[in-house]
Amino acid sequence: MMEQKESLLAQLQAFRPYNEQEQRDRELLLGWLRSGMDIVTRNNAAAHLTASAWVVSPDRSRVLMAYHNLYHSWAWLGGHADGDWDLRAVAGKEVAEESGVGALRLLTPEIFSLEILTVDGHEKHGHYVSSHLHLNVTYLFEADPAAPLRCKPDENSAVAWIDVADIPNQSTEPWFIKRIYAKLTEKVQML
Repeated sequence: MMEQKESLLAQLQAFRPYNEQEQRDRELLLGWLRSGMDIVTRNNAAAHLTASAWVVSPDRSRVLMAYHNLYHSWAWLGGHADGDWDLRAVAGKEVAEESGVGALRLLTPEIFSLEILTVDGHEKHGHYVSSHLHLNVTYLFEADPAAPLRCKPDENSAVAWIDVADIPNQSTEPWFIKRIYAKLTEKVQML
């Protein structure tokens, strides 16, 4: 376990931020990781690690997204580390769980993007979850748009390939559209 934590620390140290958001979030993420606090489980109610997957079609024109029940919006795929420091594996597992797509091709082994995301307080499984931070690491994958899709009813009500140009019309979260999805799309075009 310590080996995986050290590996994540090395990945974060080697990560070269794309913009000021990633630079500032990288500094905060490194601070949380070095703090000695438990950030790998949800026991830390203030902040914990999550992993996301930006899953693109082979021609890079579409992204695999799910209609998220909590946010009432089309969103990328991902989830909580829940004790696993191998966030790349967590991201892949979450794609399979949330979409049914298991055949993924990792496009780069390095961290693709970093984000510190705010999560408003909400009800989950009949219990209130206080507002908190997701210390998020994103990996870039490719998948076949012809692969069968399925939703995960306790988290999402639909899964689909969304045209990159249509993401602003599908997502209802302006900050994600402007700061995250636009950034991820730009970074893909630079590959």
